[in-house]
Amino acid sequence: MYRIKTLNKISAAGLAQLDNSRFQAGSELTDEDGVLVRSADMHEYVFPNSLRAIARAGAGTNNIPIDRCSESGVVVFNTPGANANAVKELVLAAMLIASRDVVGGANWVQEQAHTPGTDVAAAVEKGKSAFAGPELFHKTLGVIGLGSIGVLVANAALELGMEVYGYDPFLSVDTALRLDHHVHVVHNVDELYKCADYITIHVPYNNTTKETINAEAISKMKGQVRILNLARGELVNDEDMIAALESGRVARYVTDFPNQHIAAVKNVIALPHLGASTPESEANCAAMAVRQLQDYLLNGNITNSVNLPNVSQEWSGIARICMIHKNVPAMLTQIMGVLSQDNINVENMTNKSKKDYAYTMVDVNTRITDQVAGQLRAIPNMVRVRVLNH
Repeated sequence: MYRIKTLNKISAAGLAQLDNSRFQAGSELTDEDGVLVRSADMHEYVFPNSLRAIARAGAGTNNIPIDRCSESGVVVFNTPGANANAVKELVLAAMLIASRDVVGGANWVQEQAHTPGTDVAAAVEKGKSAFAGPELFHKTLGVIGLGSIGVLVANAALELGMEVYGYDPFLSVDTALRLDHHVHVVHNVDELYKCADYITIHVPYNNTTKETINAEAISKMKGQVRILNLARGELVNDEDMIAALESGRVARYVTDFPNQHIAAVKNVIALPHLGASTPESEANCAAMAVRQLQDYLLNGNITNSVNLPNVSQEWSGIARICMIHKNVPAMLTQIMGVLSQDNINVENMTNKSKKDYAYTMVDVNTRITDQVAGQLRAIPNMVRVRVLNH
């Protein structure tokens, strides 16, 4: 029985994907084989020896110690695209409220309604012009990052009658096929900056993308640009954004990642991290995370891992050996040497690498003894060996 520890409330739609005859899930379990997590911080989490995989019900993995997981042979999964529609819809709402002061106007009407003696209808007719703003139709949207979310945003903006420019130096073939051919894909982000009335950013946060939107980037943009950040707070330099808002170069900034510093600034619309906060999104993310975790524990297959390569193989033997090891020369030679020494015939094998680590899956025509498993674990640079029986 595999034990799955839940560190946050996980959607019932996701947990329903687990095979109850082979999995037990709960927040109080110990010696867990796998972890399901959303936002809980795992950087100080003590890994039991039994832990083999962590599945994040969401795209970002900043709350998970990836390097420590790799060193321990723990596969980390995420769920790219599962919350894409929810974020796309919020981006469209953000563009609208960044254009027309819907939030300020609604709050002002409430103030009028709670002021004794005020004729609300008359006050509205007199004061509504203070909350006016431009339409999206025929304006230009710049989309930085054309992944699962960026593609949906770009295509939806076209339907609103906008001109759309997209930038992504790592544009995949699959994404390119899903992107409407009317989107102008540029190879230099400066081309996007100089023509966009609205800019939305949809890239992962890492050392390369940190503070993508800073004073230098803003200086290349059109005046009165409206900027949306529903990806990660650290993608925007708060100090530079505040300066740009005060000077009027940026007309509005919508962020889904408010902090004490940015939230109170004039012309900032700070949302309470609503990007993926829909029941549909939470169900999609949980179901995807559970399916990936379950497939790995039962079959050794890896899909959407952030620290190991994607590997999937149909069963073709009696036993399957799943090995995580350093991506160094001669590992396959040593693995095959151990198996041939014990007269074990290989039915099928897959080996792939991702940066410093590699994953090798071998189907064999006999049961693997503890002795053979021990010999494989003793190979230098071997991180983890698991034996699965069909």
